[in-house]
Amino acid sequence: MPLQKILFKPGVNRENTRYTTEGGWYECDKIRFRQGNPEVVGGWEPFSAANYLGVCRSLWNWVLLDGTNVIGVGTNLKFYIEQGGLYYDVTPIRETVTLNNPFVATNGSATITVTDASHGCVTGDFVTFSGAVGLGGNITATVLNQQYQVTVLTDNSYTFTATATANATDASGSPGGGASVVAAYQLNVGPAIPVPLTGWGAGSWGQAGTTWGNSGTSTSPLRLWNQNNYGEDLVYGPRGGGIYYWDASSGVGTRGVNLNSLGGTVTFTNASPTVVTSTVLYTEGAAIQFSGGSLPTGVTAGTTYYVFQVNGLTFNLLDGGGSEVNTASTGSGSVSLIVDVPTKQNNLVVSDTSRFIIALGCNDYGSATLDPMLIRWSAQDDPYNWTPDPTNQAGFVRVSHGSEIVTSVQTRQEVVVFTDSSVYSLQYLGPPYVWAPQLLGDNISIMSPNSAVIASGIVYWMGVDKFYAYDGRIQTLNCDLRRFVFGDLNQEQALQVFCGTNEGFNEVWWFYCSANSTTVDKYVIYNYAEKVWYYGTMERTAWLDSGLQSYPIAAKYDATTVTGNLINHETGLNDNTTGTATAINAYISSSEFDIGDGHNFGFVWRVLPDLTFENAESTPAGALPSVTMTLYGLANSGSGVTSTASQPVAKSNTYVITEEFTGMIFTRMRGRQMIFKIGSNQVNTCWQLGAPRIDIRPDGRR
Repeated sequence: MPLQKILFKPGVNRENTRYTTEGGWYECDKIRFRQGNPEVVGGWEPFSAANYLGVCRSLWNWVLLDGTNVIGVGTNLKFYIEQGGLYYDVTPIRETVTLNNPFVATNGSATITVTDASHGCVTGDFVTFSGAVGLGGNITATVLNQQYQVTVLTDNSYTFTATATANATDASGSPGGGASVVAAYQLNVGPAIPVPLTGWGAGSWGQAGTTWGNSGTSTSPLRLWNQNNYGEDLVYGPRGGGIYYWDASSGVGTRGVNLNSLGGTVTFTNASPTVVTSTVLYTEGAAIQFSGGSLPTGVTAGTTYYVFQVNGLTFNLLDGGGSEVNTASTGSGSVSLIVDVPTKQNNLVVSDTSRFIIALGCNDYGSATLDPMLIRWSAQDDPYNWTPDPTNQAGFVRVSHGSEIVTSVQTRQEVVVFTDSSVYSLQYLGPPYVWAPQLLGDNISIMSPNSAVIASGIVYWMGVDKFYAYDGRIQTLNCDLRRFVFGDLNQEQALQVFCGTNEGFNEVWWFYCSANSTTVDKYVIYNYAEKVWYYGTMERTAWLDSGLQSYPIAAKYDATTVTGNLINHETGLNDNTTGTATAINAYISSSEFDIGDGHNFGFVWRVLPDLTFENAESTPAGALPSVTMTLYGLANSGSGVTSTASQPVAKSNTYVITEEFTGMIFTRMRGRQMIFKIGSNQVNTCWQLGAPRIDIRPDGRR
């Protein structure tokens, strides 16, 4: 018989049996499609030699006014600004207190016990001490005055492991440290992975699948960060936590601070009513509190007052009863709290051109309780002003379909808002409505806060059992891997699902935990240009496309060292994660094919490869890059493999053409049905498959 081309449809299909999907691809790893043909994905290497603490779940890239390219890196333990390959800790301070002789040391131990009434820590939190004096021995002031990670004992005490071992002198000098020990507590750390909870209080009352009066299971929250740049500054915060502001002009050595504490300084005149002059412009009716300086008689620190009769940067005050505030002296101070700024949020957006900060899922005015369906926004171009007034555009709206806002994606003309059961379009209309939601679709799910992304103007996301796209209308994506992916996804770890774009290859990547894993170990890719799917294995925790970077960037975590680092993708040919090149194990195998409808067995005696090794290099040992082509023969679909023929196909250096490879493979393989596989596991190797041919002839019916 004449030579027969082996041509398969692009993409991988696992929705049917291997024989039903004849003419297509069935399995793969580390493979993508270009112009319908499979090839190896690009290599990866460390972004820099530096590491950060914790599991990174959030990356955001922007450029400062001086041209510095920076990345916000949010982990379960810290928040960093990456600059020049180094990670600068800008985790906000939760509380600062002064302690009196809080340290107790034990002879022969590096464990120091700290007493602090109502410290508010959880195990793993970070605290930085300053102003301490030594205990008299090895535990010197230098040892004490630094950052430590704590282990909580009680609500009033915790321990940390010092950088030196205490001796008898330190023990006898305990409790010690001096009367002016300053403890600066960073934000509470969050879980690295969701932990399934069981027992009373773990799930909702009467939860499906449980007996009457018994709760089911739930999972602890995962530490996820929301972040967006506001000009060159950064607005950020943990999901369910506050809103923090990092001022780029202060440099990477300055931590972010709570947005509601950026009220500026004020002076008071001795008048009835008093006239307040501020460095920050406030809206009529704004609720504020004062502290510090020398407050005048008639104004009390920590009391809420309301801005009244605003005239530029000057205004009067009303107390809680609506009476004008009079003072008996002049004074000065600072606005310690802007009361109307949200103190809790589940998602943050900075509208790109109109410069509003939008909190989606936040606390209401005058309440500390998070309303998961409430949307609030600041005044335009004013991040501190959240009090609605006819003189500004601050405002709020509550959506009604669903139980919580999960996430949002900003597009060219709208913000697409996802609740757990519906999708809204939030659009800027201008006064008086300012921002208005419109329901786009109901009974639509989303897997996690990080499972939606925009690519080429279309929003893509993973639901709890299917994939979706929104390009002006919501549609279900036809997915040839739907059953394969969702049947092998650990639903208890759904919060870990995240996605990102790889625009250079027209791809959207979703990363997820497979059924038996509690860490991300698999991915699925949708190529929106060729409308095909493929998948593979890879351990990553966050993704950032290459818009402002040379390469796409992913985050990787090392559980042994409890550290992570960023990885440049699509660079080189190898896995250079550790600095030593290792091979990328890439392969793809076909569905079953046969002669005609399989009436006869087929006998293959030679294969003519067709592929390119363009850009591949020789191995360090001088070996030419190669792939292995394998044909598997089956008597029938249920028989298993009965015959195998496998041969290497190496790059040749004897031809001056692009496609340089072994010219012909001679083999002996027999089967009623066959599977074709090509793979490589060698450093410096890349390849793209073309249209190989096999010489196959009928060889009987049994």
